[in-house]
This record gives sequence, structure tokens and C-alpha cells, in this order.
Amino acid sequence: MGALSIWHILLIVVVGALLFGGRGKISGLMGDTAKGIRAFREGLKGEPEETEEAEAKPLPKTRKKDTTVG
Repeated sequence: MGALSIWHILLIVVVGALLFGGRGKISGLMGDTAKGIRAFREGLKGEPEETEEAEAKPLPKTRKKDTTVG
């Protein structure tokens, strides 16, 4: 009851061959996923950050008017 029969072992081998065999299907999917993540990160880097534009800038210096009567 607890032991694997030949049919169980053959079924495991067939499923393993379908998943991992034939031109690296899983590795191909992982490579495509990595390319998508890399493209997403590059897209984020290309946009300017809003914090740089929102920084406070000093006001231009103006001359004080002389109000003394002399």
C-alpha cells in the first residue's frame, strides 16, 4: 500500500518530462518574466521624480527702498 508501483513512477517521469523537457519551457518562461521586470524598472527610471520639481526655491533678492527722510 505505501510503496510506489511502476505505474506511479512512470506517471511521475512523464509529468517531469512534460514540465522540464523539450527546449526548456520553464526556463524560457522565467527568462521572459525577467525581461518584463527589467523593462518595467527601466521605464520607472526614465521618468523624472516629482520631489525634485516640488523643492522650494529661494526668492530673488530685491533692493529695499530707502524710507529715511534726511
